[in-house]
Amino acid sequence: MAKISPVLRSWRGLSRWRAGRWLFTRVVCGKAPYFSTISPCIAKLDIGLCEASITRHRRITNHIGSIHAIAMCNLAELVGGLMTDASVPAGMRWIPRGMQVKYLKKAMGKLTATAVPAQPFRESESGYEELAMVGLVDESGDKVFEAAIAMWITPKPKSQTA
Repeated sequence: MAKISPVLRSWRGLSRWRAGRWLFTRVVCGKAPYFSTISPCIAKLDIGLCEASITRHRRITNHIGSIHAIAMCNLAELVGGLMTDASVPAGMRWIPRGMQVKYLKKAMGKLTATAVPAQPFRESESGYEELAMVGLVDESGDKVFEAAIAMWITPKPKSQTA
């Protein structure tokens, strides 16, 4: 069996318990505190997939009362990063390199984000760029936002692969 990432192993261990998804989300937000500003709820994580949601609240609204563009970018980076971490081969590491976004509709209520890779991540002896594709839909299922996050994938240093 292929070695899975520590993040995916933690998800699989915690998510089967009643408060496990909540606890996993809190741990992720503890490691990267800026994510806590949007109060996310991670719902799914597996190789090639991550899903999470946010609900409109005052802290993440803009001057017209809809969910702020940067809150949606924050959610996209969260699901894109978790999906990438769960999906890259064990000998590889990643970092976001850039993001292209499209705002498609006024974002209100609860938003659900889904991240998938544009192509499967692969083992490589050199660095390469791969896209994490993210879509956000509102409660009616309408897409309100989409992003293509460029992930820079490189081999881990030999000291980190043992």
